[in-house]
Amino acid sequence: MDLGTLVIFAIIIITAITSYIGFNNRQFFDRYKFSTYAILEMKQYDRMLTAAFLHADLMHLLFNMLTLYFFAPVLVAYIGPVKFLVLYLAAIIGGNTLSLWMYRRDSIYTAIGASGGVCGVLFASIATDPERMMGFFFIPMPGWVFGILYLAYSVYGMKRSIGNIGHAAHLGGAIVGLLLLILFLPQVLLIHGYFIALISLPIIALGYFVYKEK
Repeated sequence: MDLGTLVIFAIIIITAITSYIGFNNRQFFDRYKFSTYAILEMKQYDRMLTAAFLHADLMHLLFNMLTLYFFAPVLVAYIGPVKFLVLYLAAIIGGNTLSLWMYRRDSIYTAIGASGGVCGVLFASIATDPERMMGFFFIPMPGWVFGILYLAYSVYGMKRSIGNIGHAAHLGGAIVGLLLLILFLPQVLLIHGYFIALISLPIIALGYFVYKEK
C-alpha cells in the first residue's frame, strides 16, 4: 500500500472510530463537537479540528467518507500525500473558522462533521480534472456536476437547518481547498480556468446564503 492510500484510509478509519464512539458516548460527543461557547469562552480551540471526526449519524458519516474515498485519490495523484493531508486539515480549520465567525454571537450554536475538509478535497480534486467521470453510488457523472449537487445539498441543509451538521463549514472548506490547490499546483488555472470559474459559482451562491443567515 502506497503512502497516499495509507493516508486516505487512515483518515477514514480514524473518523469512523471516533464517530462511532460519539454515537454511543454523549460525554465524548459533547466534549469534542464544534461549539461557539466552548471555543470562545472556554478557549477549547481543539474543537476547531476534533469536530470533523464526529458525525450526526451513520448516513452523515457514510456520505462524507464515501465522497472522500472517491475524490481523494485524484488529488493525491496530483499533489502528493503530504500536501493532501495539509489541504484536508486546513480545509477543516478554514471551514470551522468561517462557522465560528458566522455564529460568533450565537453561544448555543454547535456543529459536527468532516464537511469542511471533504468539501476542500472535493473541489480541489474537481479542479484538477473537472470532466473526469465519477461512478458515485453507481451513477456516472462528471466531477463538476457532483460538486454542484454537493453544494446544492449544503444550501438546502442551511435553508432547512438540517440537524447540527456544519453546513456553513462547506463554504470555508471549499474556498481553502481551491486556494491551496492553486498554491500547490498553479498551472491548474491555465489548464482548467474555465471549469474552476464554473464550479466557483455554487461556492458564491453558498456564500450568499451564509451571509443571509448571518
